[in-house]
Amino acid sequence: MNEEYICRCEEVTRKEIEEAIADGATTVAGVKKRTRAGMGLCQGRTCRRLVTQMLSKHKAAEQIMPDTSRPPVRAITIEEIINSEDR
Repeated sequence: MNEEYICRCEEVTRKEIEEAIADGATTVAGVKKRTRAGMGLCQGRTCRRLVTQMLSKHKAAEQIMPDTSRPPVRAITIEEIINSEDR
């Protein structure tokens, strides 16, 4: 079966997102909570637009609230913290 991936980072398919919308997800955040679309390394930069387009088939585009975006988190070492305090 040839699946169409909407969120490549989390490997979420179009079918999974359609099921989430049918289950009651009416926002990008709602789809994200049900499917993890937008929780990968790109933080939704790749799939957010596609999820919004899919939601717009069920709800007016101007009524779809954008998801909150957060920068990716990276681990830092204690040494980096100590060196940053020396400045």
